[in-house]
This record gives sequence, C-alpha cells and structure tokens, in this order.
Amino acid sequence: MATEKIKMKILFLPNITRRIDSKITAARPRMIFDLITGLKKRGHKVTIIGTKDSKITGVKIVPIIEKGFFEISKDYENPFYAQTAYLTKLAKKAEEIGNNFDIIHNHGQPEFINLLIEKNISTPMVTTFHSRITPEIDEVFSLFPRTFLVCISRASKESARKAKVKKVIYNGVDTNLYQYREKKEDYLLWIGRMGKAKDKKGNFIDAKGVRWAIKLAQSVEANLKIAGNVEDEEFFERDIKPHLNNKIEFIKKVSFEQPLTKKEVSFLMQRAKAFLMTINWDEPFGLVMAEAQSCGTPVIGFDRGSVSELVEDNKTGFVVNPKKGLRGLKEAYYRLDEIKPIDCRKNVEKNFSLEKMVDQYEKLYYKLKNENN
Repeated sequence: MATEKIKMKILFLPNITRRIDSKITAARPRMIFDLITGLKKRGHKVTIIGTKDSKITGVKIVPIIEKGFFEISKDYENPFYAQTAYLTKLAKKAEEIGNNFDIIHNHGQPEFINLLIEKNISTPMVTTFHSRITPEIDEVFSLFPRTFLVCISRASKESARKAKVKKVIYNGVDTNLYQYREKKEDYLLWIGRMGKAKDKKGNFIDAKGVRWAIKLAQSVEANLKIAGNVEDEEFFERDIKPHLNNKIEFIKKVSFEQPLTKKEVSFLMQRAKAFLMTINWDEPFGLVMAEAQSCGTPVIGFDRGSVSELVEDNKTGFVVNPKKGLRGLKEAYYRLDEIKPIDCRKNVEKNFSLEKMVDQYEKLYYKLKNENN
C-alpha cells in the first residue's frame, strides 16, 4: 500500500454502455466499481463522468447520459451516431474539468476517443485497455504515446506491436464475496456472454465457447449448469435449447443482461466441480476464472488469451491445447480429483485480489502525480 499522506482527486471516465453501481455484473463496470470503492476506502476523492443512474456512495457523478446506452439504444434511429455523440460529449466534459484533478483514469469504450483530449489538459491520464488489441486498435494507440497505457494481462500486452503498453495490472476479485468452499457438488459450470456475432455463413461465432461446454458434458455424461447474457435469442434457440435436459440446465431466464446477481454467481461457483473456460477467442483477462478459483473451484480452459496466466496448469486447473478440442477437455475432466481447492484460493489471494489491484493503481497514480509536479 502506498504510504503517501496526501489524498488525490481522481476523475474516472468509464464506458457508458452500462451504469456503474454495486449490482452491475458486466466485467468492465464491475472492475471500475470495485477499484473506485477501494480508492474511496483509502480516502481519495473520486468523480465519474458517466450515466445519471450510476451510484457509488461518496462519489460525485457528472451525468452526460440518462442510462447505460444498451438500455436506450433502441430509442434511436441511428444508434451508432447517438452513442458516438454521447462519447464525444463525455470527452469534452473531461477536457473541461480535467485540470481540476490529480489523475484521470480512462476506461472508455472505445478507450481511444478520450485520448483526443490529452494534448489540451495537463493532468496525467491512465488508460486501462479492457478489450483485445487488434491491429487497427494497436495503430490508433500508437498515435497517443503520452497516455500511460495499462493492459489487464500479459497476453493482451503482447498483442501490441506499435502501441507502447507501459504496465500490466490484473483485475481483482472480491474474495469476501467469492468465498472459499472446499466441498463441491456434482456439476460443471459455464457462465459467459452468448454473443450475437456471426461468421460469413451465418453461424454464431460463440466466442465464449458454450458449445464446447455442452459437448464435454454430453461426452462424459456430466451435469452442466449454463448461465449468462444472451445477446440474440436465436443463438439460444438454435445452439442451447435443443440440448437442455435433466442433466444440462440453463439457469434463470433468457436475457440480454446477465440475470444472475453476484451472490447467485458466487453460490454456483462455490459448489461447482469445475468452471469451464472453453473460449474460442483470445480473452484479455476473464474475471470469471479468478472468481471461480477464489471459491476453490478449478478451471478447465483452452489455452487462449490470458487463460495460462490465471490458471496454474495442473495445480489450479488445466490449460488445454485448443487443437486437442474435446479430447483435451475430457482428459482434463477425468483429472479433476488431482486439484486441491485450497490451491485455487491461494492463487487468487496472491495474484488477483481487489487489494492488490487497488494497491497497484494507487501506486501508479502517485508516481504519475509526482512526476507531473
């Protein structure tokens, strides 16, 4: 923990697709809420430019939109223009008030829009990039060398060829909420976003890999619980519903937003035999992997993106070569008894706790503030 006595004034620029509060379950706003809460406990003054319905005790909200854009996007004839208009409004407000703060922390979506203001302000800006760094995004970030660019995993950082990523800071999970439980029940768990993106043939891409989870459960005759947000009901009707039975269960209702509360997610994770991270894309972080391990639950995941950073292979779960597909998942499943739940918990306490995340960002803020004086 930083030892400086002077408390900072910090301006947060979040994504505006969702509000920031204690109930939201989406990864980016949840990480922002947890980080701000940790900073508030340490006496720092935090202001957010975001949605009017955002709420964090003791934090000032500067509203530029009534609700998260996902909630109101259908009200607009051209959602793209409407969303970019609000994003521009946020950036201009940040430019207007930014010099009143010690640090600006940018989490925008997309993050690079807010970088357009950095030449007009003197306050240091930290930008945490939450998504996958594609070549075009890498190119754009390289145009803004002044911002202190943070990635949320080494895998994400390694995707940058031109942009200068200056630090990796892992997201943290609330180990008090995701409590340790040694005794497990006889089911596998998959939680994630069931995306609407399709390939050129019209098939759903299934980036989070729920199809693999279903194939594994069917192959080994295991119980499987599926939960998450469904962005397109056709995906559910075509790829999930036909496989539901007395062993494969979809938890709660089909909804564009995650219908489970954080406590309900924790309950499921604490009791699961294993959590499945059967992704088909390079996940920049994967908060659910840390949450599951915090509960003492091992992870079986394909070796894509950050999986090998969050999961200690053969100790807190199994990192499976994607080329081995179902065979590799089955091999890992039959070895689950080798994993000790306490090792999963220790991995999170050491590397992925909220306290560690807040520590690292606080130290970074102080460093940049002192360099700017």
